Amino acid sequence: DLVSIVREILEETGLQPQHLELEITESCIMREAESAIKSLAELKMMGVHLAVDDFGTGYSSLSYLKQLPIHKLKIDRSFIKDIPEDPNDEAISRAILALGHSLQLEIVAEGVETKVQEGFLKEGGCDEVQGYLYSRPLPAKEFEALIKAVSSAH
Repeated sequence: DLVSIVREILEETGLQPQHLELEITESCIMREAESAIKSLAELKMMGVHLAVDDFGTGYSSLSYLKQLPIHKLKIDRSFIKDIPEDPNDEAISRAILALGHSLQLEIVAEGVETKVQEGFLKEGGCDEVQGYLYSRPLPAKEFEALIKAVSSAH
């Protein structure tokens, strides 16, 4: 029972719900769409932010997408990695950007590794990007040191 677990953890930690963002994969949502929509709606009412991870790799129905009480779509890295070499990946990424923005969702691109990819996404209005262009995944202590170093440089 995800909603109960999240509620308990928020109470135990004192974390305000608006500071928690949960990423749920598209395929996980589609396995049991009706119950997922209900649970996600409860989490959103609690103030938790919700993102659909790996968007474009599952079998989403657009009718379900419009019902999902989410804040963000994350474009799967499989559509980003071959930009600019693959015009189909560019077209799919543009379509996800347009679709997401028309639904008033923030769009995050995963797996950005080059400045060309970053520029393409920026030009397309992508809200956030993540990937090796910025940093490899880091353990918490190394991440903290990186943030402190970046903060002190500015």
